[in-house]
Parts: sequence; C-alpha cells; structure tokens
Amino acid sequence: MLSLEDCLALCDLSEEEVLAIAHHERIPEIAATELGNYLVQSPEGEMCIKSIIRDDIAEARALGDRTRELALKLMLRNFVLQHPRCEERRKERP
Repeated sequence: MLSLEDCLALCDLSEEEVLAIAHHERIPEIAATELGNYLVQSPEGEMCIKSIIRDDIAEARALGDRTRELALKLMLRNFVLQHPRCEERRKERP
C-alpha cells in the first residue's frame, strides 16, 4: 500500500501545498495528493491551486490566525516561484 509520503514523492507539490488543498476541499490528504497532482498537470490547474491557497489565506485572516496566514503567504510565494506558468497566465489575460 502507498503511504502519503510515497504519493507526495510522485507529485509535483510540497506536503504543505497538499495539506492546503485537503483543508480547502475538506478531503483526506491522500485524495488531496491525487487532486493536486491532477491539477498541477492540467492547463489551468496551477491557477486553481493558487486560488485555493489564496482562499486559505483569506480564511486564516478572517479567523485571526496570523501565524497560519503568514505561513500560507510564504507557501503561495514558493508555489509561484516553483510554478511560474501560473504567473505567466495571469499576465497574458487582458
């Protein structure tokens, strides 16, 4: 049987990014790994993951959880650096 660590090794996302997807979608971590792997390989998937992380940031801010908010902002920055196509797509749109 595959563990979460095995699935993460096969996916182009960090554990934190997968956990953010799991939290946002309210699904188990292993399912979030599969969803995240699918999204990161689809044409608009990186933008979708970026949106998920931004939603999680807004939720943390609304709850007053400054530590989580800052951690998610750092995660978003790292995600965009690792997946530059999501920034390029944003710039291409009118």
